[in-house]
Amino acid sequence: MAEFAAVEIPFVGTFTPHDCRGDGAARTTARFVAAHGLRGFARDAGIGHVTASGFVVSPDRTMTLLMHHRKLDRWLQPGGHCDGNPDVRAVAAREVAEETGLTDIRLLSPRVFDIDVHSIPARGAEPEHLHYDIRFLFESDSALPVPGNGESLALAWIGLTELERVTRAGSVLVVRNLAGW
Repeated sequence: MAEFAAVEIPFVGTFTPHDCRGDGAARTTARFVAAHGLRGFARDAGIGHVTASGFVVSPDRTMTLLMHHRKLDRWLQPGGHCDGNPDVRAVAAREVAEETGLTDIRLLSPRVFDIDVHSIPARGAEPEHLHYDIRFLFESDSALPVPGNGESLALAWIGLTELERVTRAGSVLVVRNLAGW
């Protein structure tokens, strides 16, 4: 496996990518944040914006909690908009709690786990735009009930070896890169 150099992202910190996808996303995100500063964390579809999300894994690291996103009709990790807050760790923790309904969630590391840049389709008056998604790794007991909220059609604990049943997206499959976490 290739080794990738750490990328420094203003307001976020240093991130060492797992793969080529993450390396490209980290460099693109670093340029975006350097160019737009704090405005890049606001919900401005004209320039895109930084978002934060969290992969929730079981204590034995064999499962992850994904949500079937209502608007995008895709299985994703919970996350959302920073709404002007550059504290991406706090945003990720808030979004994971809000979207899953779980109260017993633990951040596994303050380090960024992954970064992804993806296009969000136009919806209503909002044009197509980019999300510069900063991802963290959380842990919760997979035996606990998951209440969820109205943003998802479903929430499910899915075995890491079974992820391809619901997605082929490399930006989600990256959760299997848990070595060292």
